Amino acid sequence: MRAIRLPRLSSLRAFEHPGYFAVWLGALISNIGTWMETVAMGVYVTEQTGRAEWTGAIVALTYLPSVLLSPVGGALADRFDRRAYVALGTSVQLVLAAVLTVLAFTNHLSVPIIGVISLLNGCASTLTSPAFSAMLAELVPPRDLHSALSLSSAQFNLGRIIGPLLAAVVLQAGGASWALFVNTLSFVAVLVAVSRVPSLKRDTDAKKPRGNLWTGITQGFAVVRRDPEISLVMMSTLVVSVLVAPFIGLVPVFAIKVFGQGASATSLLVACQGAGAVVAAVTVGSLVDLLGQRRLLGLAAGSIGVVSALYWLAPTLTTAAAGIFLLGANYMVLMSGFHAYATSRVPREFQARVSSLYSMSLGAGYASGVWGLGALADRVGVRFVTVSASVLFLAMVATLRMLSPRTFESSQA
Repeated sequence: MRAIRLPRLSSLRAFEHPGYFAVWLGALISNIGTWMETVAMGVYVTEQTGRAEWTGAIVALTYLPSVLLSPVGGALADRFDRRAYVALGTSVQLVLAAVLTVLAFTNHLSVPIIGVISLLNGCASTLTSPAFSAMLAELVPPRDLHSALSLSSAQFNLGRIIGPLLAAVVLQAGGASWALFVNTLSFVAVLVAVSRVPSLKRDTDAKKPRGNLWTGITQGFAVVRRDPEISLVMMSTLVVSVLVAPFIGLVPVFAIKVFGQGASATSLLVACQGAGAVVAAVTVGSLVDLLGQRRLLGLAAGSIGVVSALYWLAPTLTTAAAGIFLLGANYMVLMSGFHAYATSRVPREFQARVSSLYSMSLGAGYASGVWGLGALADRVGVRFVTVSASVLFLAMVATLRMLSPRTFESSQA
């Protein structure tokens, strides 16, 4: 397989390595389908229940398994061939998507059923994600790890642009069942892409995990605990995912309850967030080269509370679209930076486990945040709750800077 030759923009360097582009493209196709399903199910649940709490709860069920299963997924990913492991997890997700599609076509779809399948899909995704991240890390040299993870985030968000736009067309033309059918087919692209990647070999100096599965899990926790900077990244990820990240899952609520519109407005906002994240992903490598990874993280953490509050205060759908574009860019820089920074500080034999603990922090915070803010929004209003959360996050960052002014401010990469 030939490497893709692109201009020497540092953010795109990962595309130059054989195998990476094939996996990236397969994941993009799958994510387009996933975002079609996300929009379709978000609109369906919001319209069926009329409650932000239910919309947030369904989203939370997808991420809740990460609280318990992320460390297990990381330990398993360091024990098996990651290509085969990813293929198995993708196959399980394909079957779950097919079940949801059949239920929709036969008019047996319901909110409780969506909740159950979301939970099972979350389990499969949680167990597979660390292996996928570690597989990407093995396809590129260490210096291009940030590029690989940023481009992975870019394809996820490019899917967030294309998927909702296609979902709006499909929902208008054929309804939710056809959006779910497209999502089912999209998983085939990942299986094809992974089949084109040769069996991955560990570095010659990498050590094979010893002991049982529990030993592997505890070793991952020990690595994080021993490094204060990785520990800080994990805690910061948790706080961002509780107070800021719920803007992702509550988009249908914002579009329907605040602006009085449905699928088209939801698709627009989700697509604009994805566009912002893609722009950020393409430029983040150059920003890292210019500012250093730690300084860029400090700037992103300091600004995201303000940008989030401005988005939730937007008076019109147009200004909300502009706001979520900026928020999507800021969020992508911060979270991909956290992930790359933590992963780059450990040997490759521990990368899947550290990645899984990052996913655990993100999933646990996001699940509790999106459900909690959704439940409060039903009682005191969407804008009041979300703006308050953004201001609280901003206050926490300001306090941390006063107590530890050098945190994430070093110019070191």
